[in-house]
Amino acid sequence: MPDKETIKCSFCGKNKQDTNVLIAGINAHICDSCIDQAIGIVEAEKSSKDSSELSEQFKLLKPKEIKNHLDKHVIGQDSAKKVLAVAVYNHYKRLMQPKKKEEEVEIEKSNIIMVGETGTGKTLLARTIAKMLNVPFCIADATVLTEAGYVGEDVESILSRLLQVADYDVKAAERGIVFIDEIDKIARKNDNPSITRDVSGEGVQQAMLKLLEGSIVNVPPQGGRKHPDQKMIAVNTANILFICGGAFDGIDRKIGSRLNTQSIGYKKSSDESIDKKDILQYIAPQDLKSFGLIPELIGRMPILTYLKPLDKKALRAILTEPKNAIIKQYKKLFEMDEIILSFDDKTLDLIVDKAIEYKLGARGLRSICEAIMLDAMFDIPSKENKEEYFKITLAYAQEKLKKVSVKKLKAA
Repeated sequence: MPDKETIKCSFCGKNKQDTNVLIAGINAHICDSCIDQAIGIVEAEKSSKDSSELSEQFKLLKPKEIKNHLDKHVIGQDSAKKVLAVAVYNHYKRLMQPKKKEEEVEIEKSNIIMVGETGTGKTLLARTIAKMLNVPFCIADATVLTEAGYVGEDVESILSRLLQVADYDVKAAERGIVFIDEIDKIARKNDNPSITRDVSGEGVQQAMLKLLEGSIVNVPPQGGRKHPDQKMIAVNTANILFICGGAFDGIDRKIGSRLNTQSIGYKKSSDESIDKKDILQYIAPQDLKSFGLIPELIGRMPILTYLKPLDKKALRAILTEPKNAIIKQYKKLFEMDEIILSFDDKTLDLIVDKAIEYKLGARGLRSICEAIMLDAMFDIPSKENKEEYFKITLAYAQEKLKKVSVKKLKAA
């Protein structure tokens, strides 16, 4: 056994008196500074391995390539597509970069908030990006969320869904995408902080802060209150991309008030004329605050984009052009019964006009088509002498739509 004075670190050779801690093994010793170095090497190797595994799982496309892919599935919305393409590219580029301990610049994630009328493509954009990148994706509805202890779902249930989609692979879930729909429905009732319980509004916003910012959250794998004895799963949300969407009905008045477009007796002098028909393009974080989102939540979603209301041309393209266009789906269904289905151009125009009239957006095209096609899809398969061709004329479509109420179409 060597003297105490001659005991040295077997790695760096420091004497015992020159170290803070010297840990003895069977035939060797290691000092605290060598332990720190070893931990750094292990973490760097682990980080490098994780990033290489991530790059093997999916090929990260450049922003232009992401937008080109979105163009094949979503009609219009070029501004929103550009914003999403850049944000997603930067987010996953950050994940694939091996972490270095000595690196001073730490890139923070950029959650996204999308504002647009119902049926403009918010959910479709998020789902298409997740499918393209082959990462876990889930949709959560903010309207059912309440503060912990009240009837409804806890905020952590959002991550429960993501875990289920990822087959409880925590690593995969931690680099997934979560789309939180109807984010505008949790706005507080007025612009002043609530002095009473706002269990489905401001309280939910406060609870969402830790998810959006990036922290370790204990998630109930089976979804919360019905299974109180279940073992929690720790999920780090630092690398989960949150995309929030909402219609924000009435926010145009907040934007108009800020831009002073409703001035009496004169028009505000400005170098840039304001387009009142597409006023959402001028949306700013302060408008979200005026609507009822708390500043802390807005700060954790730094990327703000908007979706334009769909005009007649865009809706007509949605009806017929995409790979899974609604009209193509009906033609395929009839083809299975050996019937060639066709539509008059005027019939297609009627469907688009009704979607605009009822303010249903792209989502309403399906419900209007379903109302027109219901009787044909019910009767034709049972006919003994089937006709080889079936054409949907304008008169036929108008007759079928007369039987359907607007309320039924909006509820579809």
